[in-house]
Amino acid sequence: MTTVQRIHVTENERQIFDLLLRAVGNFSPKTKLRVAGGWVRDKNIECLLLSLNGYLRSQGEDEVQGHVIESKPAQEGKQKPTLETVKMSLYNHSIDLVHLRRDVYARGSRIPVKVVFASLEEDAFRRALTINSLFYNIHTGLVEDLTGRG
Repeated sequence: MTTVQRIHVTENERQIFDLLLRAVGNFSPKTKLRVAGGWVRDKNIECLLLSLNGYLRSQGEDEVQGHVIESKPAQEGKQKPTLETVKMSLYNHSIDLVHLRRDVYARGSRIPVKVVFASLEEDAFRRALTINSLFYNIHTGLVEDLTGRG
């Protein structure tokens, strides 16, 4: 596992993470919490954009403008199977809590037929886009790259 970097966490995000850490510490102290997917990707894209603009400024070039494009909802009839998800709102943020997972495919198909519980590494390697395999470890405050390709 490669530790990538620390990322900026807003006060509101810190409140959410602290609440989750306290709750898990109370009922399941061995559980490790991580944030995966879009939030970590977006935070790293913001860092990449800032770094790129810093480089461009140092070279006397114009900065680039950018933003993250939100994903589109799945199309009707093309939903893949999922594990249970807890959806909630904490401090004005929508939060989804899910288990680590891996997809099981039929031979020759790209559509999963089953979703099963998995290890942290299996979850990281199943992700289609390598930057989505980055995890933010709430306990350490570090971004983790289990694939080495995030």
